[in-house]
Amino acid sequence: MSSRTIQLGGHRVEVSRADKVLFPRDGLTKGDIAEYYHRVGTTLVRYTKDRPLASERYPDGIEGQRIFQKNVSERTPRWVRRVEVPKREGGRNLQVVCEEPDTLVHLADQGSLTPHVWLSRIDDLERPDRMVFDLDPSDNGVEELRSAAHHTRRVLEEVGLPTFVMTTGSRGFHVLVPLRREDTFHRVREFARGIATVLSERSPELLTAEQRKEDRAGRIFVDYLRNSYAQTTVAPYSVRARNTAPVAMPISWHELDEASPRGFTVGDVPQRLATHGDEWSGIGNRATSLTRPRQRLAELHPGS
Repeated sequence: MSSRTIQLGGHRVEVSRADKVLFPRDGLTKGDIAEYYHRVGTTLVRYTKDRPLASERYPDGIEGQRIFQKNVSERTPRWVRRVEVPKREGGRNLQVVCEEPDTLVHLADQGSLTPHVWLSRIDDLERPDRMVFDLDPSDNGVEELRSAAHHTRRVLEEVGLPTFVMTTGSRGFHVLVPLRREDTFHRVREFARGIATVLSERSPELLTAEQRKEDRAGRIFVDYLRNSYAQTTVAPYSVRARNTAPVAMPISWHELDEASPRGFTVGDVPQRLATHGDEWSGIGNRATSLTRPRQRLAELHPGS
């Protein structure tokens, strides 16, 4: 099989077996995925920079084994930044920190389709600067998922928080809030749990905060549990291991009513960025404290 060399910011990244097919139904190869990350990498690294990264790898294609890799592989070049991350149960992981598109292309060479990142940054791992709600469907239609996202936005804005929405490229939507780094993961998760509880009480036929699948009764789970130390979330513009190679796409709220979780693919993103720009480009400027929202949430749901 052929190899391909991609010249990036000072590094020559070789993509071995570039014509190896990773998406059999679509004919997309490892080289195609590497080229995609080459093209969108400058935008994508805004959301991976300074964060520990884990790779969702499919070295034999999306119909083969899934490997969720946290630790840096032996084949990682010396120029790729890495960080030691303490584990709660003891010990440490040595994880990639993706600061430049070169790293994304290298990861693609390793069969990595989807980078997942922490909600905190490496200079203060205990305090997240993102809070995320993963709207995880049971067997719900897209209209119900859109409704769930709108409900989540309304409650968050009711307590005074800015909101951003993203298609996941998989099953649902993510609603994200940028935070000032004031609270620990424990405090942020408890706040997120309170929001999920309010949502489930206001829309009990549509939404649930129940963790156990057997208790959800076909409702959409407002997953707040990702707001925990060492948990990860899919990075914007990442490829997902699904037919058509859908991507996680930041969208505006007015686009949501026409959006579906897998509505954007690797073929769409470069042109969208060229004409539309990055929908989340100003997200860091909207970072907010939870102090007043926590007081408002207590009024909505005493005990939160």
